[in-house]
Amino acid sequence: MGPDPFRSSDERAETPLTAAIMAGRWIRTAAVDDESGRRWRANPDPHGRATPPGGPAPLYSASLHSGAAGIVLFFLELAAGTGHDAYLEDARAGAHYLASTWRWQADASLHHGLAGVVLALTEAGWALGEERFESAALAAADRIVRSARGFDDGGIGWSGDVTLRGDGGVVLGLLRAAAALGVPAYEEMAVEAGRRIARLTAPRERPTECPALSAEAAPPGFLAGTAGTAFLLAHLYGATGEEAFLDAARRGAALVRAAGILTGESATVTDHLGYCSGSAGIARMFYELYRVSGDGGDLEWAMRLARGVRESGAPFRQTAGLWNVACQCCGTAGLIELYVGLWAATGEQEHLEFARRLADHLIGRATGYDGRGYRWYQAYRRHRPGEASADTGYLTGAAGIGAALLHLDAAGQADRPRRVILLPDNPFPPIPMPAVALRRPAG
Repeated sequence: MGPDPFRSSDERAETPLTAAIMAGRWIRTAAVDDESGRRWRANPDPHGRATPPGGPAPLYSASLHSGAAGIVLFFLELAAGTGHDAYLEDARAGAHYLASTWRWQADASLHHGLAGVVLALTEAGWALGEERFESAALAAADRIVRSARGFDDGGIGWSGDVTLRGDGGVVLGLLRAAAALGVPAYEEMAVEAGRRIARLTAPRERPTECPALSAEAAPPGFLAGTAGTAFLLAHLYGATGEEAFLDAARRGAALVRAAGILTGESATVTDHLGYCSGSAGIARMFYELYRVSGDGGDLEWAMRLARGVRESGAPFRQTAGLWNVACQCCGTAGLIELYVGLWAATGEQEHLEFARRLADHLIGRATGYDGRGYRWYQAYRRHRPGEASADTGYLTGAAGIGAALLHLDAAGQADRPRRVILLPDNPFPPIPMPAVALRRPAG
């Protein structure tokens, strides 16, 4: 943590919305403006010791994971949540940077590359009503399609990594772009690349070199493992109705279940609880399977994983599965996204109540001693536990934490429902409200 001592939520009366506003204030202090537009330093606080790979180079600072693309999404949501157009100017400046620099991108991936930039530009174009951002999104998505390559197995893809960290994420990005930008060719390319991934999950006598769904070769986690690939395949089944995708997703889900440990009504699969490789991400896979197939057993597994997180005691006490980390990727903010999503999907009040408890804890551990806004000191780089930093990005820092708090804020306002921006690997309703709460009384 940072130099500010931990303070309980009782000593801080902030709501999720005001805490998100304070996060935005601090992110603004990290802005760097030049002729290309606005980007944000990843680790701007002098108390942080981490440095992003390659320093502040444009390729890094544009990413959805840690750079401008994710921060643009946050400011768009902050404007919607507060009604203050000043935040739209932050988003506009960041989108200008993305539109000016996307051609420098060599990586097509969702979280670190061009597919994430396409997402941010598309959302900015829609929210700001500026055709230049939509045009840049179209041009960047066209580049992704053109950059696909063939493999010796007859399939197509980009990096050869079929997980969500690689080609799986590109497929999700293209599916979102096809729907948002109205270009069927993006979906056609995504589905064709997805067919290769599905074929690679077929049972083999020996483990394949490709880490798709081989129990020996892939971990069961989400971003770089079996659960995320199964999520992708289930999503493709929902988009196409092709049984081969559902069959492959079911194989992946079976591997994940086989790795699980059941304790009463709860379950754990890995020793992590977060979105990237633990329960919060794996639960997304099971909910997506339920969403596209209607099998109640999949929903039950998502619920078991959610119970397992609650019963762990995290984050109120640090555990091996949720250590000193607050961000979307592997910390408390990612758990908030899970419980808000489950409440919106099921209407079960316990999920919303636990999300509020998580938010109280998260707000209580924010650092804001100098009046510059809120940030969260953490050691999210688990292999370097002594490297604490306060980061600005979406999956790694204040932008994603602020977004999770805004989603919780939206969930508490049935009289003013609003759309939230969810990443393509989030299967929950984009209006975080149970359907019954949105129905007006008869008469």
